[in-house]
Amino acid sequence: MALRPLTAVLTVTAAAALSLTAAPAQAAEPDPFAWTELTKTYTATGKYGYEPLAKSGGYQRTNDCVAKMGYHYVNPQYVNSLDPATPAALLYENGPRGRKLIAVEWVVEDKGQDTPELFGEEFDEGQLPGHFTLHAWIYKTNPDGLFEGFNPTVKCPA
Repeated sequence: MALRPLTAVLTVTAAAALSLTAAPAQAAEPDPFAWTELTKTYTATGKYGYEPLAKSGGYQRTNDCVAKMGYHYVNPQYVNSLDPATPAALLYENGPRGRKLIAVEWVVEDKGQDTPELFGEEFDEGQLPGHFTLHAWIYKTNPDGLFEGFNPTVKCPA
């Protein structure tokens, strides 16, 4: 009788170990506290999941789809912001019912300062000339990582 509970414990332990090794790349981020700060981003931007509301938040629609990024909606008032709740851009991708929110982006002008950081991550340099940028793929998984600049799963129309 003692063998049955032991077998159950070993089975659960093995399943848990296997599930951890099969976790997506995005789950192994360098700073586990980034998700705590990203809740501010979710709270502030979740309502823009419905694309027409982006305009009411001061975000201006663009019609150019950037490969592996999507469509950018930019709020000029939030450029240079390092506040998790005020990303300068919302990124959208075409979906079956219109554009859907897939990521957010902070943009800081490069004025010769040190590379800015947010969520324990350094901003990228060179994606947007004269600016530092940081993406957070919080609405669509990025197999390359949560804060990577490009997402290989984002498709632009042909």
